[in-house]
Amino acid sequence: MRILGVDPGLITTGYGVVEIKDGKPKILEAGTIEPKRQDRFETRLQKVHVHLTTILEAHHPDVVVLEKLYAHSKHPTTAIVLGHVRGVICLCVAQQKIELVEQSVKRIRKALIGNGNATKQQTQEFVKRLLNIKSPSFKLDASDALSLALGHAHMMRYKIT
Repeated sequence: MRILGVDPGLITTGYGVVEIKDGKPKILEAGTIEPKRQDRFETRLQKVHVHLTTILEAHHPDVVVLEKLYAHSKHPTTAIVLGHVRGVICLCVAQQKIELVEQSVKRIRKALIGNGNATKQQTQEFVKRLLNIKSPSFKLDASDALSLALGHAHMMRYKIT
């Protein structure tokens, strides 16, 4: 089973591809898509589309897990901008005819760590240990994406050990 987790963002979109084989998770690729801040809005969206399409074509995941939108009432514009990025991600997945699943951050953290209110740093440390990642420069957006993939696998009972 191959799973791609995606943590959407216009400044930084994190992604992580894992393979679950015989109950063992293996990282295939993880990183971030970071369009230039000075680029026009539509150019930034296009970069996310192109990069994510390349990842989908390279790894052929069985499912893509997208972080569910969390919108704070004090920042409605942020939710609207994030909605554009999520729309591009959904389009990429639909074009490749891959199953798309949305998961909330709290549900993923509860499944992996046992605490839905765990911090990004606690989640990152768990992901690094589970996948034996040694890099000190491992970005939070990439670890969030990997946690989406791993949490979904755990909830679907792919028996991660």
